[in-house]
Amino acid sequence: MQGACEALAFAGGEDGASDYRVHIPPQVDVRAIRRQTGLSQKEFAARYGFSFGRIRDWEQGRSPVDAPSRILLTIIRNEPEAVERALSAP
Repeated sequence: MQGACEALAFAGGEDGASDYRVHIPPQVDVRAIRRQTGLSQKEFAARYGFSFGRIRDWEQGRSPVDAPSRILLTIIRNEPEAVERALSAP
C-alpha cells in the first residue's frame, strides 16, 4: 500500500496533475550510440532486441526512428548497464 501511495504522489496525486515530464528526443544518432557501445550493427541489434535491418536503415537514414525506440536508444546511450541488467535472463 505504501508503494502505491508513493507512486500516486510521484504521479501528481489523485487529480493527475504532475510536474514530471518525459522528454523524448526528436532525433537520436543511432550510429554514435552504437559506436559508443563498441558493437557492430549485428551485435548491437542482438544485444538490445532490434533487427539488424532496422539498425542499418536508421544509420543510413532510410527509416525514421520511432518514439519508443528513441527512448530505448537514449537509455542505452546514458545507462547501457541498466538496459543490459533489465534485459538479461534471470
